[in-house]
Amino acid sequence: MLENLLTEQVNPASAGIDALDTEAMLRVVNAEDRLVAEAVAREIPAIARAVEAIVARLRAGGRLFYIGAGTSGRLGVLDASECPPTFGVSPELVQGIIAGGEGALRRSTEGSEDDPAAGARDLAEPRFGAGDALVGIAASGRTPYVLGAVAEANRLGAATIGLSCTPDSELARAATMAITPLVGPEVITGSTRLKAGTAQKLVLNMLSTGVFIRMGYVYGNLMVNVQPTNAKLADRARRIVARAAGVPHGRAAELLEAAEGNVRCAILMAGGMERDEARRRLERAGGRLSEALRRG
Repeated sequence: MLENLLTEQVNPASAGIDALDTEAMLRVVNAEDRLVAEAVAREIPAIARAVEAIVARLRAGGRLFYIGAGTSGRLGVLDASECPPTFGVSPELVQGIIAGGEGALRRSTEGSEDDPAAGARDLAEPRFGAGDALVGIAASGRTPYVLGAVAEANRLGAATIGLSCTPDSELARAATMAITPLVGPEVITGSTRLKAGTAQKLVLNMLSTGVFIRMGYVYGNLMVNVQPTNAKLADRARRIVARAAGVPHGRAAELLEAAEGNVRCAILMAGGMERDEARRRLERAGGRLSEALRRG
């Protein structure tokens, strides 16, 4: 029954929150939020296993999908949508699917989460297959829409990861890997957009960031696969080349132009390498700039 779920329990720390003054009320919320990072930290070994599994799929030509309903679905779509500008990857490489479709991003469509067949159907349009990875997101770990999608992904032979905030959840048992940050009862009973949502956001940040660091799209802590498609990103690309290659900003701009906007090639070219050789060096290094630089 739902009342037995951890995410539905009453939090004694906030039992009298409605009677507090505004500052005291917010201190209760903040104190509970501090527990979230600790809960996520306990899941780092599981998150690391998921990162390695996703990287293996992407290196073999697969894709990463997030799927969820309500807050969980919106968080998945958000993380997916941030990957192209941050890491310079195709929008098709990381995709977010939400129960109820795009309209559910702005307006709640809670009834759509109860249909497991819809979760399976929503994997068909992007031609989800065995070579892909699916992260099912559900704070309660019991959302039928997500469970239906995970069951279909398992049937296809894909990698499946269940992200929930309830111990021994249906989702954790259904997926091939489970990530379960236990944040405890919410400040407002059952409102999983709060601590559970924050935990999910932190985990999704770690998954996508960890994956693309391993894929070679980060050098040091610089996003070296950024695409200079607007003024802000062009400026960032110049600063990255200048810092990584140790050249003035004017020279960084020249290198970027010669490299046709490819930040990693521009950094390699700072040492006198031609563009085509820089591209070949990166290809031999699997796209990892640190490896290409080590090969001299």
